[in-house]
Amino acid sequence: MARNQLQSLKARFGIVGTSAVLDAALETATRVAPTDLTVLITGESGVGKEAFSKIIHALSARKHNEFIAVNCGAIPEGTINSELFGHEKGSFTGAAGDRKGYFETVNGGTIFLDEIAEMPNDTQAYLLRILESGEFLRVGSSKNLKTDVRVIAATNVNLEEAVRKGKFREDLYYRLNTVPIKVPALRERREDIFLLFRRFAGDFAEKYRMQTVRLDERAEQVLENYPWPGNIRELKNVAEQLSVLSENRQITVEQLQETMPQLFKRHLPARMDSSESGGQNGQGYQERELLYKVLFDMKNDLNELKAMFFKLVESNNLRMPEIGNFKQLPSGLFSNNTPSSDTSYDQDFAEQMSPYEKERFRPIIIDSAHKSPNFDESDEEEDVPQTMDEIEKEAIKRALTKYKGRRKEAADELHISERTLYRKIKQYDL
Repeated sequence: MARNQLQSLKARFGIVGTSAVLDAALETATRVAPTDLTVLITGESGVGKEAFSKIIHALSARKHNEFIAVNCGAIPEGTINSELFGHEKGSFTGAAGDRKGYFETVNGGTIFLDEIAEMPNDTQAYLLRILESGEFLRVGSSKNLKTDVRVIAATNVNLEEAVRKGKFREDLYYRLNTVPIKVPALRERREDIFLLFRRFAGDFAEKYRMQTVRLDERAEQVLENYPWPGNIRELKNVAEQLSVLSENRQITVEQLQETMPQLFKRHLPARMDSSESGGQNGQGYQERELLYKVLFDMKNDLNELKAMFFKLVESNNLRMPEIGNFKQLPSGLFSNNTPSSDTSYDQDFAEQMSPYEKERFRPIIIDSAHKSPNFDESDEEEDVPQTMDEIEKEAIKRALTKYKGRRKEAADELHISERTLYRKIKQYDL
């Protein structure tokens, strides 16, 4: 689909976003819309699956007929068959007359079955029959009825897993999954978060007749790096609360933390800046994934360096200076290579150490008199970044070099948004 056609589609249906994963889902929806194929829309709760079903109906030949959305999880198990397929008078207690179900009243249109995984097993069998032959029975009737309804189903659970557990019919799953569409979670399209917030803030400003709230740069970064478990629905709630509760229309990170503290909850370490009045640096939150990755890589490098060091010590038959109560580090303690000439001493030394001490005994100081002849004093000190900014800069340089300047892939490698990467490149003049 051409870009101008995609933009026109977004404007028509109020879709906000520029991410590639969102565009791919929209293209699939527009391609399948003119057909009568059954569509299965998957995605987390709050991502907007119903909006995709409306797009498919509006672009289909059934657009002038009725569209109805049914939440299968909200209908009691004892009445869902009656709601979907109708019932005959006297078929159960309370059935005072005949009633048409949704599949009968929406004949010629589209029915959207949300939370399809919550549908009872017997209802699944009735639905499968409709999909295969277009026939169904009212509850309490033996007369076959025909319907021409397009079915669009949606779920926020893994149906394949539900099939394996016996909670969902396998034949119905494959019948529904003729054309799958996955709606991306909000954390998978972080570049759209601020665009959506600005749209919601404008809508609420018009609704409540007040000035639109705006975020400063640091507050924007907090929103972009929050995981959004409630997706677009949660973001919309945040925009509405800020619009109503904030006295100032320009929201700073401190005001954001005071009003919406849940946005600052993290499971990874974040930078802290005590010089700031609030004590917490919002910028540190946005870079938590980057710093976590850098520290993890440094730990791996340190372990590799230790292994190389021990190998070098043994291969050159070096001896260690006195450390505390220990005279020297036995050459055979950390390696299975050739044992030292003083084997009895090594054994006595090892026997003096508990398993915990063997694991924890790592600080080694080499006496200059016992250095290898090939030891270069210039190699003794390595230019290691000493500040967080230098660590960040080095990590970004490595990622950009690895992916030959492709910023999107570098941002994914660093687990930060492209927006944050662009700002860091400019900040460090890379």
